[in-house]
Amino acid sequence: MIEDDQRLAAMVATYLGQNGFDVQHCDTATAGLERLRGNEAHEFAVVLLDLMLPDADGLDVCRQIRAFPAPQNALPIVMLTAKGDPMDRVVGLELGADDYLPKPFEPRELLARLRAVLRRQQGIQASGERVLRFGRLEIDLDARMIRLDDKERSVTAYQFNLLAAMAERAGRVLSREQLMDMVKGEPLEAFDRSIDVHIGRLRAAIEDDPKQPKRIITVRGAGYVFAKAQDV
Repeated sequence: MIEDDQRLAAMVATYLGQNGFDVQHCDTATAGLERLRGNEAHEFAVVLLDLMLPDADGLDVCRQIRAFPAPQNALPIVMLTAKGDPMDRVVGLELGADDYLPKPFEPRELLARLRAVLRRQQGIQASGERVLRFGRLEIDLDARMIRLDDKERSVTAYQFNLLAAMAERAGRVLSREQLMDMVKGEPLEAFDRSIDVHIGRLRAAIEDDPKQPKRIITVRGAGYVFAKAQDV
C-alpha cells in the first residue's frame, strides 16, 4: 500500500489483516517503487496506490509500475483517491490501473474489490498448454502472455482476461455487459464506460493501427467482436 495518510493506512492494514491479507505500507512514491523493485517484489499480489502523494503523482507512479519488466509490470493496481472526478478514473485506467476507489470508502467495499481483482488476475485456470493463435497474434493462456510477431505485449491482468474471454469466443459479438460479467463477475454500473478504456488499451497493444482496428472490432450499438480471421 502506497499511501501518505498514516491513519488510513493503519486502518486498512488492520482490516485487511483480519481478512487474510498481509499489508506492507510505504508512505511515499519513492519508497513504494523501491519496494516493488526489490527482491521481495514477487511476493506482492496487488498494489493499493494513492493518487495524491507528497513526492509524486499517483498516476505517474502507475505509469512507472507498468514500465517495469515482466512480470512486475502486470501487478494489479487499485487506485485510492480523494478525487472523485470520473476523468481521473478514466486517466487511471488508461495508464493501466485495474480498479479505482474514491475516498472515503467502506473497508468492506475495498475488500470486495481486492478479491475481485485477484480473481481476475488468476484468470483462466491452466490445464495443459493452451495457446490461441490468430495470424501473427498469440495469446498464451497458461503463461498469461500476449505476443505479436513473437514480441511480448504488455497489458494489465484485467486486460489480459478481457482479451482471453473475447478470443475464446472469436466471431461472437459481445456486449459490454457480457464482457464485464466474464472478467469481473459484477453487473455493469450505469453509464460506466470503463470497458471502452480497456478495449482502447488492448487495441494499442495488439493492433497494427489502433485507429483502424482489425482484431477487436466495434459493432455499433451492440458491443465488440474479436475477429476470427486475421492477417489474411
